[in-house]
Amino acid sequence: MSLNLRRHASPRYNGAMKTLRFPALILFAAGLPALAQPPAGLRAYVLNDLNALEKKFVSLAEAMPQEKYSWRPAEKVRSVSEVYVHIVSANFFIPQSFGVKPPASLTRDMEKTLTDKTEIVAKLKECFAHVRKSVTDTPDADLNKAIKLFGRDSTVGGALYIITTHMHEHLGQSIAYARTNGVTPPWSMGGAE
Repeated sequence: MSLNLRRHASPRYNGAMKTLRFPALILFAAGLPALAQPPAGLRAYVLNDLNALEKKFVSLAEAMPQEKYSWRPAEKVRSVSEVYVHIVSANFFIPQSFGVKPPASLTRDMEKTLTDKTEIVAKLKECFAHVRKSVTDTPDADLNKAIKLFGRDSTVGGALYIITTHMHEHLGQSIAYARTNGVTPPWSMGGAE
């Protein structure tokens, strides 16, 4: 036997609930656009770029055989693993310039110490999540805020710009490394890049 509580409630309670239900629904619905509104402007461009860059870096790092991670085109030039870890470092440490702390477990010598493909792919995914959250959590009002970046005057927006342009530079480098080693970038199989 089911119990219908509305039928047993006092008429005064039922009337109050009907009166409160509509305004509460309006207030809830009014707050939804503010909660669900994605970043716009520069932050939206950066987030879209980060998504594309992550897919390419991760798929290329996964496609490259572990034995090629130590390959370098010349002495004193970064190896395959060092390029990927350089991106990891940058994605964790550049947001520090506008107040976002990197994980405490990171070290500045990672480029020389992190060489395992599985660990590097995991760190690539982790660093992209970190930098994406940094961009998402930064209000548009802060984009023109003055900061120091690599000892020079810049802005938060300038740091976001540097993050993506820096990654594009090293994506090109990684593509050249891969092709030199007989690895075709996964996203360009059967078509132009």
